[in-house]
Parts: sequence; C-alpha cells; structure tokens
Amino acid sequence: MSYEPPTPPTNLPTEVVNALNKLGQDRLRDVAHYAEELAEHKEREGRLEEESPEGEFEERSDDLPDDVPTKATITIKEINDNRYYYWQWREGDKIKSKYKGPVNSDK
Repeated sequence: MSYEPPTPPTNLPTEVVNALNKLGQDRLRDVAHYAEELAEHKEREGRLEEESPEGEFEERSDDLPDDVPTKATITIKEINDNRYYYWQWREGDKIKSKYKGPVNSDK
C-alpha cells in the first residue's frame, strides 16, 4: 500500500474532492457506505422504470406478503458481505421495499 493519497477520478467535481479530503476516516467510510447504497437505489429506480406497463401482471407468488403489491420484484442487496432479499415496488415517485430474508437461507 502506498503512503501517497489516492488520485481522485478526473470526473469528480473539485468541490466534492475537497470536501472529502477534509473528512476523517470514520466519516469517509460512512460516505462510502451511503454512496454505494445511493447508487444501488438509483439502479433499482432505473430497473423499475423499465418494467412492463401497468395492466400487465405476473402471477402472484405464494410467498408474497399481503402488504406487498403484485408488481413487486425481488432485489438482492449486499450489506457487510452478506446478501439479503428485498421486495421492491414503486408507489408514485417513491421506491418502497420490504425485507424478505437472507439469500443463503431457504426462501
């Protein structure tokens, strides 16, 4: 590992680089965790927008909870090297989700 600080990506705005350079290691890890979750959220939004139009319904899964709509899809999220299933769906402009369980156990 080098003793020199890392070189920031060239497409990262200078004000973001400067703000990050002022933070301590714990706060930087918080920012990194948040940025990863935010990126995953935006990817899910994109996938939900590409889904089939209203009126086209898939068969309701037997394990779909009563408070989760039939249009919900399963998403896998990784947290601290553990993977989890979440039901996700769109309600207006919001993305809603409900925890389903860990990936490595029986559904």
